[in-house]
Amino acid sequence: MSYGKATVLVKPNQLETWDVPIVDPEPGGALVSIVLGGVCGSDAHIVSGGAGEMPFPIILGHEGIGRIEKLGSGVTTDYAGVAVAPGDLVYWSPIAQCHRCHTCTVLDEMPCENAQFFEDAEKPNWGTYADYAWLPNGLAFFRIPDHAQPEAVAALGCGLPTALGGFEQCGPVGLGDTVVVQGAGPVGLASTLVASASGASEVIVLDHSPARLQVAESFGATATISIADHDVDERRAMIQEHLGPRGASVVVEAAGVLGAFPEGYELTGAYGRYIILGLWGAIGTSAISPRDLTLKNMRVGGATFHKPKHYYNAMHMAVRLQDKYPLADLISHRYAVKDADKALEAVKSGLALKPVIDPSL
Repeated sequence: MSYGKATVLVKPNQLETWDVPIVDPEPGGALVSIVLGGVCGSDAHIVSGGAGEMPFPIILGHEGIGRIEKLGSGVTTDYAGVAVAPGDLVYWSPIAQCHRCHTCTVLDEMPCENAQFFEDAEKPNWGTYADYAWLPNGLAFFRIPDHAQPEAVAALGCGLPTALGGFEQCGPVGLGDTVVVQGAGPVGLASTLVASASGASEVIVLDHSPARLQVAESFGATATISIADHDVDERRAMIQEHLGPRGASVVVEAAGVLGAFPEGYELTGAYGRYIILGLWGAIGTSAISPRDLTLKNMRVGGATFHKPKHYYNAMHMAVRLQDKYPLADLISHRYAVKDADKALEAVKSGLALKPVIDPSL
């Protein structure tokens, strides 16, 4: 039996590096060696316990690019019908669905009531802070085109599928829309990229980090505002100066901070949409005025845990735009599997916008 390294969360704030067996794929599945394992801000919430109780022990990581080592019996193509073989690079949707419930088959939504986000670390596993990932039958994966830069696909992690899924769920950005994005992490930058590429006339991004705001400009933001240098009233006045009294037609919450919600709610203009994408791990409540919903004819919606098609579309969008936007440059820090704690600290401290686990280190 061969073994590989994996970062295991044993309980909140306790990480260990385990030697785990490398198991042949089941029929319909695949075994891949991890090339890049994205480190997501939600991972920090999972480690701290802020995202709720987890089925410990778990192998961390839900963003992965891997190289096929072995294919299970019956597998000749990816989940879009593209031929695959050992040696090919693949990208996958990290949630195992049952495909046999009302949500999967009738609603055609995700996640379903039987969805599995994590597997016990002692069993074959698709966590990506590891040397290998074991993809079960039914977990959708897609072949990465030969000319793709793996770093460009990995750069926005689950942020780009989140943005694409959010706009599909809550309404797309169209020509002439005016957009405000709260936060310039991967979800905010992905939302900026999609809004800009979709023809928004204005895309204003708010963040505390000058470096992140600079990246937002390179991703199509028409204006940026520092929340470190301007208070709420000043930010509101600056946005009104850019957009006029009507305000934003679309506001995207990508900050992951509960205090962002009331500000974004207020910034949403008449007949506008407020799309909540970042508050997955920030548990709490926020008071709003229901009257505003009727007087402004506005909509508030949320979206999370997106479908395989959003991962497929995100992959191809990243490949299509990899030479136009500095996607690969977002990955500035790489960490060995045993140094996952340092990677998570880099996310929390803001040292790295997009660190990755690189098992070759």
